Amino acid sequence: MNFIQTDIKGLLVIEPDIWKDNRGYFYECYQRERYETAGIKCNFVQDNEAFSGRGVLRGLHYQLPPFGQAKLVRIIQGSVIDIAVDIRPESPTYGQHHSILLTGENKRQFFIPQGFAHGYVCLSDEVIFAYKCSNYYSKEHEGGIRFDDPQLKIDWQLPDSDVIVSERDLGLPAFGKHRIWPAK
Repeated sequence: MNFIQTDIKGLLVIEPDIWKDNRGYFYECYQRERYETAGIKCNFVQDNEAFSGRGVLRGLHYQLPPFGQAKLVRIIQGSVIDIAVDIRPESPTYGQHHSILLTGENKRQFFIPQGFAHGYVCLSDEVIFAYKCSNYYSKEHEGGIRFDDPQLKIDWQLPDSDVIVSERDLGLPAFGKHRIWPAK
């Protein structure tokens, strides 16, 4: 298993070892001790799964303390562009984002610590998206940033006409107008 630090501190890409043969494949998608050794020291309390179709864009979402969430995301089927935006005001990479292609084939995972807004867009006709959360959802502590904010310059890799966004996400504020992640 390979743990890769991205250009934004705390965001990690995990490339698992996959054993394939004529019967199919096997891989270990989570092993607490191995992840803790790599610096992912989270008490994951919930696993979620979402099914979506091509063009569906979910995000950019986050939870404020004391309900901040770290997430460990992966794709079971299909492909997505997954985005994490640094919303930690004290961070030297505040407002920057990291983009990664996650697929059911590459089995990569993306670790997103607390202090990041997160979203993804589905590139394939069917996507099964799975993720672990380190805290429970709280409506009172939810926040979000509009996916197409020009200040963030995110390339979602689909034409705007192909993107399907919920009314709720279309109503999210621009970056800088969002609920601020508290400084440490």
